[in-house]
Amino acid sequence: MSEDASLAKKVRKAAQLIMYQHHRLPGVKGYELRKYIGRDFMKVVSLLQRKLDDLGLEVKTVYADGLEHHNPTEDELEQARFYVISKAPLQMGDASLSGWRIDTLAVFAATVAYLTSKQGRAPRRDVEELLQEKFPDWKIDQDLNRFIRRGYLDEDQNGVLFIGWRTRVEIDRKRLLDMIAGSSPEKVDLEAGPKS
Repeated sequence: MSEDASLAKKVRKAAQLIMYQHHRLPGVKGYELRKYIGRDFMKVVSLLQRKLDDLGLEVKTVYADGLEHHNPTEDELEQARFYVISKAPLQMGDASLSGWRIDTLAVFAATVAYLTSKQGRAPRRDVEELLQEKFPDWKIDQDLNRFIRRGYLDEDQNGVLFIGWRTRVEIDRKRLLDMIAGSSPEKVDLEAGPKS
């Protein structure tokens, strides 16, 4: 097999690994890419990114500590999660494609907006009280737990909710706040779709 053919095969394999959802979370860990593609997996991911550019998609790398790494070490790359998101925000009309009900999207938007206004964290009780003005208790509990399971929110042992890693990566929170405040145009970054 020529080197080009071998590289093309690796790019296809990387696309399969990164774009298919495994369990509840999207994407794949770096050590899995290394296992199936080889030590040069970052070169293959770069080639995949070039192909995805034409489709308006982007490979996101989320490091274990949630921070940006401009020159990540090999170990940091192996522990990072790689997955694909859309570069452009979804239109409101596309929200149904997310697989979430519109009322679930409303709970999510209200929760993220509230937490953002509280510097990214607030007691779960406070969030629940806010949501109880519009939604039944069973739905609030169900949706908050769903968001936590899928990485959009985190909760500590003291019952404090935090913005989760997927929200930080997939949601333009400033635009969301602008939309809620009525000062921004028509788009909301609702990538939070149903990566269920």
